[in-house]
Amino acid sequence: MSAVNQKSNARIKRQVRVRKKVRGSGSRPRLNVFKSARHIYAQLIDDTTGKTLLAASTVCKDVSADLGSTGNIEAAKKVGAAIAKKALEKEITSVVFDRNGFLYHGRIKALADAARENGLSF
Repeated sequence: MSAVNQKSNARIKRQVRVRKKVRGSGSRPRLNVFKSARHIYAQLIDDTTGKTLLAASTVCKDVSADLGSTGNIEAAKKVGAAIAKKALEKEITSVVFDRNGFLYHGRIKALADAARENGLSF
């Protein structure tokens, strides 16, 4: 088994383990985070209806307008601030954080901290 395959399988195991406990509702949606080598994505999901309420990522023009690189900590901070701003516009102040099996450091931590600083609580 290759090293890449082992890392991917380990993340999927962590993802399943966390997802058993983390559920989002209409009043307190789940803040799901996904990162790739080039981009980072965040979405608020209502698990009772299975709908994505809103999303922000480094692919969006409003977030990536003045970024040099989209795969770094600065980009993650901008996505965290953008998702918090959009959530507050829809009067969502409290969320459940879902790190999606990724370890809580680096870009994931930067996005969560930026979302907290801009008004979300979790």
